[in-house]
Amino acid sequence: MLVQRLGAPSDLDPLLERARDARVVMIGEATHGSHDYYRIREQLTRRLIAECGFNFVAVEGDWPDCDRVHRSVVGAAGGAVEPQVALERFERWPTWMWANAEVARFCSWLRAWNLERAESSRVGFHGLDVYSLWESMQAIFDYLGEEDPASLEAAQEAYRCFEPYGKRVEEYGMASRFVSARCEQEVVRLLARTREYAATDGPGAFSAWQNAEVVAGAERYYREMVAGGPGSWNVRDNHMADTLDRLLVRYGPGARGVVWAHNTHVGDARATDMAADGMVNIGQLARERHGADEVVLVGLGSWRGTVIAAPRWGSPAEAMVVPPARAGSVEHLLHQLMPDRAVLVFGGPDQPGWVTDTLDHRAIGVVYDPSFESWGNYVPTRLGQRYDAFIWCDETTALHPLPALTTPGEMETYPAGV
Repeated sequence: MLVQRLGAPSDLDPLLERARDARVVMIGEATHGSHDYYRIREQLTRRLIAECGFNFVAVEGDWPDCDRVHRSVVGAAGGAVEPQVALERFERWPTWMWANAEVARFCSWLRAWNLERAESSRVGFHGLDVYSLWESMQAIFDYLGEEDPASLEAAQEAYRCFEPYGKRVEEYGMASRFVSARCEQEVVRLLARTREYAATDGPGAFSAWQNAEVVAGAERYYREMVAGGPGSWNVRDNHMADTLDRLLVRYGPGARGVVWAHNTHVGDARATDMAADGMVNIGQLARERHGADEVVLVGLGSWRGTVIAAPRWGSPAEAMVVPPARAGSVEHLLHQLMPDRAVLVFGGPDQPGWVTDTLDHRAIGVVYDPSFESWGNYVPTRLGQRYDAFIWCDETTALHPLPALTTPGEMETYPAGV
């Protein structure tokens, strides 16, 4: 194991060397609301793009919202001149995950980087997640309305199937236990139609196909969600892994992507108790699909600090105190062993025993209650098997949300808020 004190951006060199030839680099975070994780992730991603030639960034966010950001950063016709304007249009709670000053800073840099390059070599910004059923449906209407109004019927039939449930689509999931699979059939028709358009490679065709994949994934997700257990989690992470694979194909032979998501999605589930519960995640799926040598998984964590989170689902975000990690945890151990900031690159014969021992590893979602620290908020983990590298910040500070449009959140995800 290599340990490098982290101060200047050049201190990321050992990790960059490990990631240089990978096809996929996934960079995690122990919270969705810590400035330090977003800032370090930005620094590493900028170097992966500028020095290693990575082609796109894919995040744990909705495709339609992120597509507006993508159009801005690549300088597409109709895209916002300032990426922050596109980020401020994020509506789905929790908006602060991506509508924050830290992401706006990165996207402004990415736009400037892209505009100095040919359109064919510009670096994209995309969403991997599955929640945006209604927004994706509207995007399909907009596309078909311009390209082929006669084909709107398939989209309208799928829309009418969900319409009785309004935007509380979890009610569809409950109803689907007792009624026919008509919505599923309509979504399959819609997906088949948009796949035909994707083959034409016309403007917006790939995005329309991806939006149809989101609708299909959301339909499966909400049906699984009401059943409880790991089913909806697995639908979601399989959808994100499938979206990543489609992007790798879309960007052409040799394409390479950076993924931003929570540690719970990035770190290989087989090195945690998630596996015993029948859960998979995108880190595991990427290793299985592309080979461990082609995938680098990077976790981030801290001992204490402040974080932007919400006390309950759908409520306003607030800055909260993250108390010192509990005794016996990964974070407690690293607080004792490591400098204030460090990069750990796993591998080699000289790894200490705690790298492969099972220790509790903190995971804070968008919903957080610090009083749960004594019994919750931790995932048993074999750190050196879950990640290829780990970035340590002894103390972190809360990130800086942008003013954004806000709508109530969907029913809570499984497990809560990651």
